[in-house]
Amino acid sequence: MNEAWFREINDQIEADALQHGSDTDVFEFVCECASLDCAERMQMTVADYERVRSDPTHFAVLPGHDCPDVEAVILRHGFWIVAKKGRAAGMVAERD
Repeated sequence: MNEAWFREINDQIEADALQHGSDTDVFEFVCECASLDCAERMQMTVADYERVRSDPTHFAVLPGHDCPDVEAVILRHGFWIVAKKGRAAGMVAERD
């Protein structure tokens, strides 16, 4: 649920970015990890974020912010993309 909440924040950042920049401009997005205490930012383009959002079970997190019990790292870049698995995948897909 925490990741879904951070995703809502990032969706707003994306909308603002689209009004003020291009797909290749770099913006600060919120780490979408499971930690309630995390408020760290990561740099990515709108195109990067849209690639993450193309699958409702994928989230962008900072390196090392993954939760191996419920997600798998599928891309390591300046940020990581994780895919929820099992019951967690179903929960986030329903909320998307």
